[in-house]
Amino acid sequence: MVKKTKVILVGIGGATCSGKTTLAKHLKRILPNSVIIHQDDFAPPQELVPIHPVHNVQDWDAAPGAIDWPRLIKFLRKVKETGEIPLDHHSHDHLNEQKDMPIPIAVRDRWVSLFEGVRARQVAEGGEDIVWGLVDGFLLYWHPEVIAQLDVRIYLRVPHDILRARRHERHGYHTAVQSDPEGTLWRDPPQYWENIVYPAYVDANREVFEDGDVENGKPSGKVERLVLLDSLEISMGDAVSRSCEVIAGFVETGAEST
Repeated sequence: MVKKTKVILVGIGGATCSGKTTLAKHLKRILPNSVIIHQDDFAPPQELVPIHPVHNVQDWDAAPGAIDWPRLIKFLRKVKETGEIPLDHHSHDHLNEQKDMPIPIAVRDRWVSLFEGVRARQVAEGGEDIVWGLVDGFLLYWHPEVIAQLDVRIYLRVPHDILRARRHERHGYHTAVQSDPEGTLWRDPPQYWENIVYPAYVDANREVFEDGDVENGKPSGKVERLVLLDSLEISMGDAVSRSCEVIAGFVETGAEST
């Protein structure tokens, strides 16, 4: 008998340096049969990144040109159909700085046990084996066709000044050049955060929040069932637990718990 497989895509969005990838990696350690899909891996090759019309530097952050949207959408659809990462896909995240924010072992073990039990129960009852796709991206909630692929939608929000400090501490980013396993290292030019990164973040996410207030606004409804985590108000362990509650709720009811 062919084993039935169901793919659930969990979106983890928010600004650059908001903790998205850290949260995704914690969830990967918890969720059995899970993979991380980094939106950054779908940036265009460096030579195709647009030049900002005012500041005359490459603009890696404005939503229309920062991601190869047709390729990302096609990829997510393929993952949902097959439950597998295509063999020709390469990620460059391992080349970036790998800073971790540990969570209590008891928190991790609690959720590992719960999801192992969920999986065993699903299979024993003749149900579908679940594959979890953890989709991590700073523009995750801009394109409606990407949003439509996400079953669970989580947003990490961090204040401007903290984001700026974290970004300035980074040494650079390895960009996604699919033909080059080492990618290309990008370093921010002077004032890049102030002139490019944050304005682009606000522009891409203003419709997600009431009155366009990305700092303090409530979700506007553009992204249905969005789970907002103001991550400076909670620990990473709490963020993991809240995310796991939402994911478990989706498995049990077919829609996120609120």
